[in-house]
Amino acid sequence: MNTPIHKQTILVVDDSPENIAMLSSILGASYTVKVALNGEKALEIASNPDSLPDLILLDVMMPGMSGYDVCLQIRGNPLTYNIPVIFISALGEATDESKGFDVGGVDYITKPVVAATVRARVKTHLALYDQNRFLEEKVRERTRELALTQDVTIVGFATLAEFRNEETGSHIMATQQYVSILARYLAPHPRFSSFLTPENIELLRKSAPLHDIGKIAVPDSILMKPGKLTLDEFEEIKKHTIYGRDALAKAEQALGNTRSSFLSIAKEIAYTHHEKWDGSGYPQGLAGEDIPISGRLMALADVYDALISKRVYKGAFSYEEAGEIIRSERGKHFDSEIVDAFIDLEQIFQNISQNLH
Repeated sequence: MNTPIHKQTILVVDDSPENIAMLSSILGASYTVKVALNGEKALEIASNPDSLPDLILLDVMMPGMSGYDVCLQIRGNPLTYNIPVIFISALGEATDESKGFDVGGVDYITKPVVAATVRARVKTHLALYDQNRFLEEKVRERTRELALTQDVTIVGFATLAEFRNEETGSHIMATQQYVSILARYLAPHPRFSSFLTPENIELLRKSAPLHDIGKIAVPDSILMKPGKLTLDEFEEIKKHTIYGRDALAKAEQALGNTRSSFLSIAKEIAYTHHEKWDGSGYPQGLAGEDIPISGRLMALADVYDALISKRVYKGAFSYEEAGEIIRSERGKHFDSEIVDAFIDLEQIFQNISQNLH
């Protein structure tokens, strides 16, 4: 059984039924032809996401919307902006053609049309359109591959730090999800909205697994000690925030893009996630709004997951106990409104934990 050949779709827009019939006759053998007698109907057909045309043949002079107006709207719609538009018009002055190109047309054919010319122009622009779509898809595919590689690399490096601390990758995945849901929940809030844009929320998601990357530089004798740390040992382990910041700063510098790199937020999180709202945290003793939002979010996510997880130096707290501890630190360790968000999301936190631990 032969597979049916897919025909590309041409939308012909003209207020003259005779012109539509002629163009349909010229193109119908090779393409699927759709028709519209005015600009409004053309836009309706062209913007149907289930059946976008591959090319539009567009008359200029029509009742209501002109072809130029229709083309401008096609170019202004993200769904249709790259569909090639060829103007077909009795207006043959150079200024008419120039205006057609100015509003986004790719070609301009004057009436009366010659069948061979119409077929040749349509074939050429469809081939270019197909080539552009192919290249765009290749770029998207490559971008997806690079993003996936980046994510896997981040989690891989972060996991090394966690394994040295006899923790599992579940801490990385859990805290990443806690930070993400907190950020999305708080995004509309006036105190957080300017920072928690969709772009920054995605950067937070990517960056969160690197919050403890500095632990790689902490000696095993301290990192894996089952008993209580001495004051000197605690001072050393506190330095993991500095080690993490410095390592990520070097990576950021090597990347050569300090303004938009996710490493900027990763560095910020690594350095500030042990600061406390009341100023009693480390390494800088920052307080209140001086602590970056990224660090404030990570602080709550990190503490919550540490509380409900077994460590060499402690057992796991119950969800109820962990929740009470988080609430008791409202306005002390944590930003009050981040704690309020946690309270609203507490069941989701528990679900994430149950799925990962």
